[in-house]
Amino acid sequence: MITLRQLKYFAALARRKHFGKAAGECAVSQPALSMQIRDLEARLGVDLVERRPGEVVLTPIGAEVARRAEELLAGSRDLVDIARHHAAPLSGRLRLGVIPTLAPYVLPKVLPALQRHHPDLMVELRESQTRHLLDELARGLIDVVMLALPVEENEIETVPLFEDPFVLAVPADDPRPAAKPITVRSIERERLILLEEGHCLRDQALAVCSGARAGGRSDAIGLGATSLATVVQLVCSGYGATLLPQVAARVEAQNPRIKLLRFVAPEPGRTIALAFRRTSPRKPDFFALARRVTEALSLDEATSTLTPMPA
Repeated sequence: MITLRQLKYFAALARRKHFGKAAGECAVSQPALSMQIRDLEARLGVDLVERRPGEVVLTPIGAEVARRAEELLAGSRDLVDIARHHAAPLSGRLRLGVIPTLAPYVLPKVLPALQRHHPDLMVELRESQTRHLLDELARGLIDVVMLALPVEENEIETVPLFEDPFVLAVPADDPRPAAKPITVRSIERERLILLEEGHCLRDQALAVCSGARAGGRSDAIGLGATSLATVVQLVCSGYGATLLPQVAARVEAQNPRIKLLRFVAPEPGRTIALAFRRTSPRKPDFFALARRVTEALSLDEATSTLTPMPA
């Protein structure tokens, strides 16, 4: 009989493409993992992997088995979740993923509220880029993700939380008055500082700035960075300007070396939402979490520029 342990080991091997690394992830010895994989192949009657020096390559049937193994493992975790959490909402362990352009700005308000109202809840945080979080969500490694829409995967369901408008951050000595809204056309594309590839905020900023004016240089986009904090420091030092989401601008506006310029209506921005597997049995938890997030942010006077989504 095929076991969940075998599927877990094979799924790890399919991700890592290396017996030693897969064994490390599963906290077992390499010979033990290899033996379970061979037993799985014998029971299925097919070769799941091609064993090459220093690497593993999935066979075509191995790739399909790995995909279905991930689905079965996620289903088994859902089964445990529904048994553990059917009585009280937001109790036990909740594995929450958050994108980096939200985590340092939203969590200081949200986590204390969760601790006050749900003392039996243990939040395990995972901060990473959207594509990594969605992959882990689909595999059942995390329960719910706070991110920016859109999400294209059909198996993922979303609950919008609030609208997060963008502002333009420029050096404090920029001649434009902070009280006068600007247009997207006033952005100089060649002086725009963005996050590095992989951050959804980079793609959103590029979409917003598609109508911005270009200068005389051929390279339309300038510097890139790994975090918003670094981007802001580059702006402070006079290297250019950047689009900041309002949740981040609330914090970064305290820096006297930058100036924040709002856009004329309709303001560009992003929609923040919770995302979870459509088949998850913990949907009541996620809707309760959505309410707590919007409540926590609405109690903060500085979030008055955020627009909560209707219930």
